[in-house]
Amino acid sequence: VLTMSTTTSTQASGLLDVLLPAFKDDTGIEVKVIAKGTGAAIRDGMDGNVDIIFVHAKEREDKFVAEGFGTKRYAVMHNDFVVIGPKSDPAGVGQTADVYEGLQRLAESKAEFISRGDDSGTHTKEQFLWEKSGVKVVSNKREIVKKGQKMSVEFLEPADSADWYRSIGQGMGKTLTYADEKGAYTMTDRGTYIKYKFGKTPPIDLGIVSEGSDSLANPYGIIPVNPEKFAHVNYDLAESFAQWLTSERGQKLISGYRLHDKQLFYPDALP
Repeated sequence: VLTMSTTTSTQASGLLDVLLPAFKDDTGIEVKVIAKGTGAAIRDGMDGNVDIIFVHAKEREDKFVAEGFGTKRYAVMHNDFVVIGPKSDPAGVGQTADVYEGLQRLAESKAEFISRGDDSGTHTKEQFLWEKSGVKVVSNKREIVKKGQKMSVEFLEPADSADWYRSIGQGMGKTLTYADEKGAYTMTDRGTYIKYKFGKTPPIDLGIVSEGSDSLANPYGIIPVNPEKFAHVNYDLAESFAQWLTSERGQKLISGYRLHDKQLFYPDALP
């Protein structure tokens, strides 16, 4: 049995329901999944609590390897992030193709924005975008709860935004639902948006207002935990899964996965 900590989107999208049975059929190896935000998944690897991590925050993944917690980052797949909001688009985000200008419009109009605020890969990307947009940001420490444990995390968020920026410390599904109830803006990975827009009854009413920018790219990587740091990890099983996932077999399964007739992920390990 291989223990893997992964971002919620790989599980919530249904992709793992396709990949893991096929992997077990091919190798006899079962994968036990722990789904959580990317930050928490990386911490699982740093604590030696899992054999492998499958996440989407490339700079943090590279740091994880550089500091010796992981052996190698394997590029697996990508999709993208989108900014969504009410059909009326009161901030006019959809009037520009530049995601940074869209965020500036959000800040200027003080239109309500819901942030996951949970140290996930999506939240990491959101902070990066605010910082690069030219909107003044401030660093705040906040206490979040992960699996019943409290921890203090430092976040970047727009300055003077208490009236319109809501950081709720929740996963993507709950954030989408809350933003929809409030008629607010938020940022999401495309796969989870597709599920909540086309795969739920009733669907969320929010629509995409910003997409397609290179800055919204969302690459996923898988990293075996380093046995030299944690001798108890099942490194051979982890390496087998990483190699299988980036093989032609794994990559074709990723490429062929559809949800409501829409492709969610695009393979990165093969041409």
